[in-house]
Amino acid sequence: MTGEDKVFRRRGGLLSAGVLLLVLLGAAWWLAAATGAALFPVPAALAPQALDVQRPQYLDRHGLPLSTTYDNPWNVGDWLALHEIPPLLQQAFLASEDRRFYRHHGGDWLARGHALIQNLRSLRAVRGASTITEQVVRILHPRPRTLWSRWLEGIEAAQLERRFSKAEILEFYLNQVPYARQRRGVRQAARLYYDRDLYTLDPVEMLTLAAAIRAPGRMEPGRGDDRLHQAVRRLADYLVDSGTIPASAIGDPAAGGVRPPEWRLPVDAGHFLRQLTRFDGRVQPRVLTTLDAALQRDIQQMIEQSLADIGDRGLVDGAALVVDHQTDEVLAWVNGGGLATALPGGWIDAVTTPRQPGSTLKPFLYGLALERGWTASTIIDDSPLARPIGSGIHPFRNYSRRHYGPLRLREALGNSLNIPAVRTVQALGVEDFLARLHDLGFASLSRSANHYGEGLALGNGEITLFELVQAYAVLARSGLARPLRFTLDGRRNAAAPTGRIYSAEAASLIADILADPQARQLEFGHGNILRMPVQTAVKTGTSNDHRDAWAVGFNHRYTVGIWMGNLDRRPTDGVTGTTGPGLALRSVFARLNRSEEAAPLFLSPRLLTVEICRESGRRAGPGCPRIRERYLPGKGPGSVCRRHGGSSPAGGGEADGGDIAFRLVRPTPNLQMVMDPRIPDTVEAYPLRIAGAGRIERVEWLVDGSVIGTSGAGERHFMWPLARGGHLAQARIWTAGTTTGLTTTTVRFEVK
Repeated sequence: MTGEDKVFRRRGGLLSAGVLLLVLLGAAWWLAAATGAALFPVPAALAPQALDVQRPQYLDRHGLPLSTTYDNPWNVGDWLALHEIPPLLQQAFLASEDRRFYRHHGGDWLARGHALIQNLRSLRAVRGASTITEQVVRILHPRPRTLWSRWLEGIEAAQLERRFSKAEILEFYLNQVPYARQRRGVRQAARLYYDRDLYTLDPVEMLTLAAAIRAPGRMEPGRGDDRLHQAVRRLADYLVDSGTIPASAIGDPAAGGVRPPEWRLPVDAGHFLRQLTRFDGRVQPRVLTTLDAALQRDIQQMIEQSLADIGDRGLVDGAALVVDHQTDEVLAWVNGGGLATALPGGWIDAVTTPRQPGSTLKPFLYGLALERGWTASTIIDDSPLARPIGSGIHPFRNYSRRHYGPLRLREALGNSLNIPAVRTVQALGVEDFLARLHDLGFASLSRSANHYGEGLALGNGEITLFELVQAYAVLARSGLARPLRFTLDGRRNAAAPTGRIYSAEAASLIADILADPQARQLEFGHGNILRMPVQTAVKTGTSNDHRDAWAVGFNHRYTVGIWMGNLDRRPTDGVTGTTGPGLALRSVFARLNRSEEAAPLFLSPRLLTVEICRESGRRAGPGCPRIRERYLPGKGPGSVCRRHGGSSPAGGGEADGGDIAFRLVRPTPNLQMVMDPRIPDTVEAYPLRIAGAGRIERVEWLVDGSVIGTSGAGERHFMWPLARGGHLAQARIWTAGTTTGLTTTTVRFEVK
């Protein structure tokens, strides 16, 4: 070979080396550019609050889960801090997945070499070599399983380890490692496979969780898979050989018994959560609610037991709502049977379903009366009352069908009498009463005052249990309205009423009446179930045809409401507020008072106590039967009763605590009657009747200006022989100690 050939060959070799170098440099540049373009940025944080959430998890006030969802791309609801995960479970994962985790910086090249040799010997892929950090990268940034992906994952793993500590990476991994059926993390896996939490698992069960992630879709615990048992045995042998656990702690991996049922939520709070999301639609990883899961569970059992006890009386559905009115927090939201029930109406939330409230609205009526100048000793006449309907007549009745004559307001409310309530709403005005109910938050009462009429005082409208408890909480707070809270972060229902609705004196006086067992003796007797061991204001209600039964009350801290009935509106077999929800209400307060120190209801210090006559409501005279009564400042009785040992006034006004003026209650104005052709005209008669307080000595009954008869002492009605035509009726009454008669106003009516 000539010198020229040698030079040429040397130059050619240099040229080839240069070209190769350029190619390599170009390939390196391309690889670097492609790698840089394909890499994902390192996340700013690995904490659950930094992860995307589609549906939040709701927790009770103590952190117990009220909801669970596996639709989120991440496990944020069942996240555990690393120190909350048992050390043995952590060691099992490290032994199974990444034994050099604390020594490498993202990728373990030694483990990859061992895996390559093992795979070549087996002529198939029998072992992977991804570190836990690389698996975290794969969880964060899923890619196809290719060599290119492995290259990128190794780089991102190194970047991840420069940003975060080993503890942060391991914590994220143990909370996000995927299992079968959309479960993520060791906590969800423990609940899925063993229906228990992590610290209750034995060593074999913990090792099984670590081994199962190799093929979670094929090796599920509880299915008797030999491959899983062998993997657990190999893992156990390694941990025993390394001195991590003693051999005696490891049982038979194949011994697991029957797989338990899938883990369930501790309580049913679906209705409560749906109501919460209506006014708070924020999406965040975890929402700490005001609900108390233990209390919810106990009251759920009470309601279902009560429904079972009286189920033979045609009663199916029930609901209960418990509120801490001091903090305004909803503690329990219960529906009889719950969402999973097979009973009719189980998917309907009875707490927010409008129903007729019966007598439960009466305290708000009398609270308005107190603010209008009435007192607890104002005399209200409980005598027969009828209301004209078109050209006919509708008689009002008390529940017991009894009439007690003149009664003090305290007795009228305490015994929940209907006729005094109707007379009160007539005096105050239906429009004003409806406006006050709207101030209290009864948005369900959306009709006009003319639609409801005087029957509004008796509960002929429809309201929800939520509205009722919210309104009673106003009385419990001494007249102050505040929105109820569903979460512990301070957010409130912006649509709820706020501000002062009743004065503290009027509200506490109504509460005092509702908690007074003496005030309800006429209708309820002495030893009724509404008499609580701890002072509690209680009210019951029953709607027409016994379709709805209610009991609601409050003590110094809690307000509770219970409804029972049928959501398909079938009537029950005579279930009342006392016989149905009243007993359940007593049980609920017994449960609430177990861990609460007893305290009395608030009583305004501005209320004055005066001895009055039990019968007239005036200041007690020398011979009067005495009782103590409380009065708003400046509203006490102004005169001394002279009924027992002196002359008595002929009448008085409703607002001064005295007697009610007499009036003709039958016939009603513009009444039209038709004589019955089947009865001889000579024996047909109609009872003229008067109402009012005072001892009657004599009554003259007038029709068309002429006296048609006289009745004696104590008589309040007279049978008038019917005569066809238009007529005018009056009555002239003489009471004890008077010399002139008091004549009622004229009432026009017609007989056909």
